[in-house]
Amino acid sequence: MWIKRKTRRIFCPGLGERRRKMRSLSLFMTAIGVIFLSFQGRPLTEAKISSLPQPSLKGDVSVEEALARRRSIRSFSEEKLTTEEISQLLWAAQGITQRGTGFRTAPSAGALYPLEVYLVTEDGLFHYMSQGHRLERLEDSDLRNELAGAALGQRAVREAAVDFVVTAVYSRTTRKYGPRGERYVHIEVGHLGQNIHLQAVALGLGSLSVGAFSDEQVRRVLSLPKEEVPLYIIPVGHPK
Repeated sequence: MWIKRKTRRIFCPGLGERRRKMRSLSLFMTAIGVIFLSFQGRPLTEAKISSLPQPSLKGDVSVEEALARRRSIRSFSEEKLTTEEISQLLWAAQGITQRGTGFRTAPSAGALYPLEVYLVTEDGLFHYMSQGHRLERLEDSDLRNELAGAALGQRAVREAAVDFVVTAVYSRTTRKYGPRGERYVHIEVGHLGQNIHLQAVALGLGSLSVGAFSDEQVRRVLSLPKEEVPLYIIPVGHPK
């Protein structure tokens, strides 16, 4: 049987004032957190965020086979990618592989992760969120034709089921490493790209590396935040 005991309130001078200060500090830290998140990219719109299927950690194609079979594919069929395939490709690009540290599939200098990944598809424009393995819908229109125009009219960009666009926020790395940090960002985008290419092979898909594009045009097509610089376009789809 539980016995409820009476508790006495002990008067402590200044306790109320300290509590008010603690509440004020808590509100201040919350506000700082919101401001900090706003500098990590676009402001989040929860209504347009959807969870992705969990990626598979075991496949039927070895790393050696994927390396041997990888080729640049420039002609794609009209077949769309499944949600599971898109989920797997995004995980390969920037998925989190260790929850406690937030480490990802691609190594990053200082674990600072300056890269952002966008998807341009028939269904619209999306931004990948590594935390929680989610997608944020940014635009409902099919922007592949406009993106192809920004990429010097390359047909593969227009025909691919999905165009992965990788951007960089250099300051995330250079604030620690100075000018040398720019090289680290470029090394990292190479890791990310190779992950997508090899994962595409493992899924029976084709991919292409595209570096010929107008940065400013890509920025306008995707309405990128001013601090983000487009570095890489990777069309992915079913080869013809």
